[in-house]
Amino acid sequence: PLGAGDRRVLDLGCGWGPIACVAGLRSPAAEVLAVDVNERALSLTAGNAKRNRAGNVTVARPDDVDPAHRFDRILCNPPIRVGKNALHGLLASWLDRLATGGRAHLVVHRHLGSDSLARWLTDRGHEVDRLVSRSGYRLLEVQPRGGGESQSDRPGTETASTP
Repeated sequence: PLGAGDRRVLDLGCGWGPIACVAGLRSPAAEVLAVDVNERALSLTAGNAKRNRAGNVTVARPDDVDPAHRFDRILCNPPIRVGKNALHGLLASWLDRLATGGRAHLVVHRHLGSDSLARWLTDRGHEVDRLVSRSGYRLLEVQPRGGGESQSDRPGTETASTP
């Protein structure tokens, strides 16, 4: 679900790029960044964006994205199978890049830990809402920590979890 104000969109763990391409086509004025650690995935995403004429989609490795870059929307089908610690590290680093008023949408299967992931995010100070639950999949909406303002948008603020 993209809004009119979503000008900077991140597809985190883009795979072959379906989410990035759809986001780019539905929001042609947005800058859509597709990020993955896998070079083959980035190549496939770039090719699919070109074939589908989603000219506002760019691809990058995570290390090539400026840490100061903020996103209005993060879309992610998280790589659950990397393990809980790696997944938590990945989400912690990218969710802190949400702009003020931004939102993340995560698609996670119930049997792959959607409920425990939602609890972990809540424990870190994020507000988490389950928007949809269908065929075992959950769509989680995640707001920045601190009640809608990203910790990284506030100078001098510690990144400890909010009670």
